[in-house]
Amino acid sequence: MAPVLQEDFLQYFEGAAFADNPKWKSCYCQFLYVDHSVVKWSARTAEENRLAACDRIACKRMQGLLAYRNGQVVGWCNAAPRLLLESFADEPVPDAEYVGQITCFVVDREHRRTGVARALLEEACAMLREQGLRVAEASPSRDATSDADNHFGPMTLYLSAGFSVVKEQEDGLVVVRRSLV
Repeated sequence: MAPVLQEDFLQYFEGAAFADNPKWKSCYCQFLYVDHSVVKWSARTAEENRLAACDRIACKRMQGLLAYRNGQVVGWCNAAPRLLLESFADEPVPDAEYVGQITCFVVDREHRRTGVARALLEEACAMLREQGLRVAEASPSRDATSDADNHFGPMTLYLSAGFSVVKEQEDGLVVVRRSLV
């Protein structure tokens, strides 16, 4: 994400982003950027995560896209090279340096099911391709029953966008991939 958009990102996360899921408001999309063998996530404060997001945005070590309608942010998608996301270090894949990870969608409740997530997904794939990555990967939940459960993106979204299932995990997440070349 361009540092010039940092203020829009912060305002969105501190406002409409989690209006219907306030317990996640403190994340600032930092959960997957930390090594959970070192960081005790439950002890992290909103201020720590906000500062970490600002630092990562400033040095271009956090990536994602904002969606706008009528000049207002209505959505966010975290999409970055897998190697930037420290939480994936304990799940190595042989082609990690070529994988772009799409990890979170946060769409304003009033704008859900209007194409925001689909547009963000397509832009995320284009952004990752422009960075020379060869594969887009995500881990939607096969058992999602709510919008909050679908924060990694709905399975149907990925399948309709040309992603294929490569692995089903015991925790209910499904690894999906799409070629970017």
